[in-house]
Amino acid sequence: MSHHETVPPEQQEEKQQTDDLAARIPEPEVVPQAKRRQFTAQYKLSILEKADRCMERGQIGELLRREGLYSSHLSKWRQQRARGQLQGLAPKRRGRKPPDPSAAEIAQLRRENERLRAQLEQAEIIIDVQKKLAKLLGLTTNGTENNESEP
Repeated sequence: MSHHETVPPEQQEEKQQTDDLAARIPEPEVVPQAKRRQFTAQYKLSILEKADRCMERGQIGELLRREGLYSSHLSKWRQQRARGQLQGLAPKRRGRKPPDPSAAEIAQLRRENERLRAQLEQAEIIIDVQKKLAKLLGLTTNGTENNESEP
């Protein structure tokens, strides 16, 4: 008799089906998506101060590794500080810019202007029709009598 046992074909099929099922079920572990980091102006200034105090070789690299930063962060922040852009060190809002309040006022005034022009045009049409009707009926107004007698 040998030490190797033979597995019946029914059990082999069951094992294969269980392996297939396990392969089809997705892993429940959800990998978090990376989130864009935003640094406050105060944090940037504190890092720049710490970097400026580093005198020995490798201290800046140690600071960057400890804080999870890149050397490009330091160079960019130093340029902004040199230009005196402390407010430029603050993180910028992403996305659409809010509408300009004067643009909203201009748009409202334009709509009102168009509405008033339409009213004026309608009033001129009504006045013109009234003049024609008065002429047809032989009625004269005080304004027309004065205008006709002057020339």
